[in-house]
Formats: sequence, structure tokens, C-alpha cells
Amino acid sequence: MRRLIRLFLFLALFFVASCTEVGSRLPLPFPTPAQHDLVVLIQPGPLTQTEDDNGNPGGLERDLIEAFAQELGVGVKYEVAEASRFAERLVGTRYHIAAGWLSPVGHSPLQTSEPIFQSQDWIAQHEASLPLGELADLNGKTVHVIAGSRQALSLKQLQAQVPELKIAEVDSGDVLGLLESLGERRVDYVAIDGYLRDLANQFVPNLRTSLSFGADQPIVWSLGANPNPELRAKANAFIQRVQRDGTLARLEDRYFGHLRRLSQADIVKFLGEVELTLPKYRRYFQAAQALTGLDWRLIAAVAYHESHWDPNATSHTNVRGIMMLTEDTADRLEIDNRLDPAQSILGGARYINHLKDTLPPDVEEPDRTWQALAAYNIGPGHFSAARALARQLKADPNAWYELKQVLPKLSQAKYAQQFKTGRARGGEAVILVENIRSYYDILLRNAPPFAPTSASAASLKRLVLEVEEKRRNYVKRTSTARALTQGKEGVDKPGLRLPTIEQNSEGIRRTE
Repeated sequence: MRRLIRLFLFLALFFVASCTEVGSRLPLPFPTPAQHDLVVLIQPGPLTQTEDDNGNPGGLERDLIEAFAQELGVGVKYEVAEASRFAERLVGTRYHIAAGWLSPVGHSPLQTSEPIFQSQDWIAQHEASLPLGELADLNGKTVHVIAGSRQALSLKQLQAQVPELKIAEVDSGDVLGLLESLGERRVDYVAIDGYLRDLANQFVPNLRTSLSFGADQPIVWSLGANPNPELRAKANAFIQRVQRDGTLARLEDRYFGHLRRLSQADIVKFLGEVELTLPKYRRYFQAAQALTGLDWRLIAAVAYHESHWDPNATSHTNVRGIMMLTEDTADRLEIDNRLDPAQSILGGARYINHLKDTLPPDVEEPDRTWQALAAYNIGPGHFSAARALARQLKADPNAWYELKQVLPKLSQAKYAQQFKTGRARGGEAVILVENIRSYYDILLRNAPPFAPTSASAASLKRLVLEVEEKRRNYVKRTSTARALTQGKEGVDKPGLRLPTIEQNSEGIRRTE
């Protein structure tokens, strides 16, 4: 009897294992609303999927996949595979779409979508090294590359033309980290995708890309060896639509549209100020985050663009302080000394939050922040006129990509005369926002997020309370002065609806 039981259990386990193995080879069910998710095999990378400090995912290809899933009306299940394992996962059947900034591989059984983008491979080198003029110059050179990437395959093919080319494949880290090694002269050459050139220059300003290799490559989604015909047709129709209706252009702008504004000298100077000047004011920016919820690095980026972190900065129009506040705005923010960096920074952060709160609820992030910063520059009246003009011109006033094409028109008489606010330098507001986006990106990579210890939290709490006390004293003085000049008490100048703070045992809490 015991032998029979053991035999039965063995056969049962063999049957389950066999079914599992067969099941793993079967195509996935078609993604259906409320039944089957769209399963996506994805390779993390700066062009595909990234995560912010809080673990929230984003990225150009991921956003595109989310838009496709929304069109299908289904959820998305992501299967993440690093570069070293991505190729072997591609040959499986347990995904609908694979995304990793892929290009079709010759003689591969895998079928792909229509091309989404076109890109090319480049050799990056340090600006101090002799420039590469032709492919033959790579003989005897060692080029580092991320293992499993398209560039690794292209370099291996290139060895037929350049036999003495040496390839060093890197299994760990990402391509931006590899480029930082190049900037520090720890490696000589790195193979990168052309889409990364502007992004890389923002973080490693001393690199150069002077030599491309290989033909232009289409960027596609892999659909597996035997894709569902209906899903393939829907994916291709979606790609054609987003290329035609501007959706793809808006997504590209979200991640790359601001990268060509700063010069190499701008970036080098900023990185130097990050090391030398930012530490003097970091606690003020972090206190502003504690009070408003805005990332301290974003506030710091605004302040750098406004004053280069100079608390005594003054313009010819009497805009002053590290956040370059007008006298009227400072008065409404209840700031008595614009040259006090603590008051200026906390007040400026409050003002940015106020401008964000005044935007319609359907303006989504990050466009909401970029629009608030544009209003910070030209004033809420002019900015409201720009939104009205966008609607008039059939542009989407909630999309920064479209609004930044409308803002410069405020300087033209034929448009400005339609609004009581008159002309405005809307083009300058666009430049400000795009520069701040670049400074913010650089700070995200070069400065840690706000994670205070108990001791530093207590110090920041005291700082915020000191600034709040100055603000309350200012309100008392100005209220008394107005009452005396107007012959009665309690006449207050209308101010901004700004958050106040409440002290508790744990730190600073924002209240409305």
C-alpha cells in the first residue's frame, strides 16, 4: 500500500510539473479589461524605465506603454529584467510586449512592432583626449559598454572592420554611471545611444561624442516569436497615432525637451557652485521643503536660476534676494527683509505652492510645476493671459509642451492687445522653466533627498519657527501702521492664502 501511495504521489507531481512546463510555453491570453493585464517585459534604463527617490517609476518607454494600456482599457503587469538577463527572457512567451530601447536583430525569430523612434550609436570620450575622426582610429582602443545592450552587439559587428578594437562589457551599474567614470578618466571610451548624448552632457559636461558607428537603428517593441495578430495590429495602430497626433512629441519633450538650453560653461559653473555655495543655504531649502512639501532641490534650482544663490542679488527693476522677489510679492508674502535668505527661500517656496494651487485641478504633474514656475517669472496675470491665448489658438493650456509655444506670443502686439495685462516677455519665462528643469535634474543626481535625522529635524523646525515669528511680527507692524494711516483698526491688505505651520513633538506640519 505504501508503495502504491508513493507511486501515486510521484505521478501526480510529474503531471503537475509537465502541465506547468507546457503552460509556460503557451502564449499569454489577450489583454482584456478586468480579466487579463498587458504583461510587459521591461529593461530599466534612462530611456525606458527609471525610479525617483521614492521608488515611483517613470521613463519615456514606460509612459508610452501606460498610454497604450489605457487605450486598451487594461492594467499593466511589469516583469523587470536587467540587461544581463534580458536577452534570454526575450525568447520566452510570458509577455505581450518587451521594451528596452530595442532594435530588431537580424535572423531573429522575434517579431517586433513598427519603429517608434530612430536612433544611432556613438562613441563618447573625454574632451581632453584626441578626437576620433574615423572608425579606424578605434584600433587598439578599449571601448566600455553595458553588457547585453544594442551597442555591445554593434561593437562586436564592428570588430570585423576594426579587428584590434577591444570591448569591455560591464555587467553592473547603468550607462550614466559608466559615463561618470569616463568623466573622471577611469575609462577612455564608452559606447552610448544617440538619444543619451544631450542627457549625458548635462551630468558629465567634459565628455564629447565625435564618432558615430553603424547605421540608424529603429527603436521597436518586441512582440515575441508568435504574437497575437490583433495585439500586433493594435500596437502598430497606436504607434502610428501617437506619432501623428503629437503624443509622442509631448512625451519626448517631457524627458528631453529642456536638455539643449545650458552650455557646457553653464553646467560646469553650476556643478562648482553645488560644491562651494549650496552647502551654505542647504538647510534653508530643506526647511522650505519641510514647510511646503516641495522638493528642496527644486527650490534650490529656482533660487540658482534667479540669483546664482546670492542673497544680496538686486536687479535694475528692484527685484531682490536669493529668490528675486518683487517688493509687492514680498509684502503679500509678509516678508520684511528680502535680503534675509531664510525669509526669501521659505517665502518663495510658499509662493510657488500658491501658484500651483491656483491652476485648474486637471493640470497634471510635472506640467503643473513647470506652469507655476512660468507664472513665478511673468506674474499670474500675464500667465492667465497665456492660458487664455492657448485656448484661443486651439492649444492645450494644461500641457506645458503646448503652452511653452504660446508664451512667447505675449510679446507680440497683435496678441497682447487682447488682454488687459498687456505685453509680457513670455519667451523669457520659457527659458527660465527649461533651465530650472536642467538644474533640477543635475541636483537630483548630485544631491541626496531630504532625509533628516532627529537632530537636524529639530534644527530645521526651530529655523521655520523663527521665520514664522518674523512674519507674524511683520503682520502686526503693518496692520498697526495701516490702522494709524486709515484712522481705524483691523484694515488688512489682501494677502495670499498661504500655508501656516503647527509645531508638534515630531517636527513641522503644514496646515491650511
